[in-house]
Amino acid sequence: MPHNTFHASTIPTHSFRRRSYRAGVHLDHVVIAVSDFERSSAFYRDVLGADVVEIDGRVAYRIGGQQLNVHGPGVRPAMVARIPVAPGNSDLCFEWDGSIAGAVAHLEAHGVRIEAGPMTRGGAKGQGASVYFRDPDGTLLELISYAG
Repeated sequence: MPHNTFHASTIPTHSFRRRSYRAGVHLDHVVIAVSDFERSSAFYRDVLGADVVEIDGRVAYRIGGQQLNVHGPGVRPAMVARIPVAPGNSDLCFEWDGSIAGAVAHLEAHGVRIEAGPMTRGGAKGQGASVYFRDPDGTLLELISYAG
């Protein structure tokens, strides 16, 4: 079986299209962990266009309308997941607003090695073209383009 495919028996038969709660819920932020703030901040700023900001003495990366709160050396957050995020164990996808060829050229111009793609993948807006690469700690990153 090809990598990242599901057996039909593993997909629930329950319909998830209906939702009982109708308030607007949107993703505000997620947490990533890094081993070196300076190196990671430069990568996220230069490669993904992040605004590197300080919030209450902590670092965050703002990309589009989303925020990555950054845990790393010396940071002791008040609340963490049961198994705290660690450098290199996240998997994030960002929407690229141009063609996937433009994303590839952008990554290559910044010396970022493309690990896979371009390939067709499903995202929040349906099918798109994606490329995969990694941040300095090994976190898997994806750029998806819905541009025709």
